[in-house]
Amino acid sequence: MKNRIKDHRKIRAGDLVPHELNPRTHSDAQRAAFQLLYDEIGFARSLLAYELPDGRLKLIDGHLRAAVTPDEMLDVEVLDVGDAEARALLLAIDPLAQLAGYDTIILDELRRIAEQDSAAVKSLWEALAESEAVTTKKLRESASASDETLPSQFLIVIDCQNEAHQVVLLRRFRKEGLHCQAKNV
Repeated sequence: MKNRIKDHRKIRAGDLVPHELNPRTHSDAQRAAFQLLYDEIGFARSLLAYELPDGRLKLIDGHLRAAVTPDEMLDVEVLDVGDAEARALLLAIDPLAQLAGYDTIILDELRRIAEQDSAAVKSLWEALAESEAVTTKKLRESASASDETLPSQFLIVIDCQNEAHQVVLLRRFRKEGLHCQAKNV
């Protein structure tokens, strides 16, 4: 396996170039939870970037951390990758982490212990629970609204011998006052 980490540098966060294709957005709740954790524990994870031809560093991961602390000198892990590989990492890092599962027994124990020691962690998990509740409520409302607005339909499908036969039947049914339409599948 290739090791693509070429350097670790301390860089003023405001001097890093945000990636123009970063798809991540950061809600007020996430920013608040981040700030609580940052205030309680401090900076605990380096940012990930790659070097541009002019020597500046362009972010791959850590956009929120850089945006919240633009005047801080932060640790940046510098990768030896080009633009295409950086875009692939930008698109893959967070989803790859989301594929991990949890051992719920260990997770519950860790939460119980950590939430006793950390108001920031407790606040984060409360924000996650609130966000999940809002999403669940919206999904239920959407499902119930769609059930109410869709009328029942009763259809008959008739196999026609060919297009000419289809036209003959359409004309006949329309003369009889039936609402019908041609479908070609």
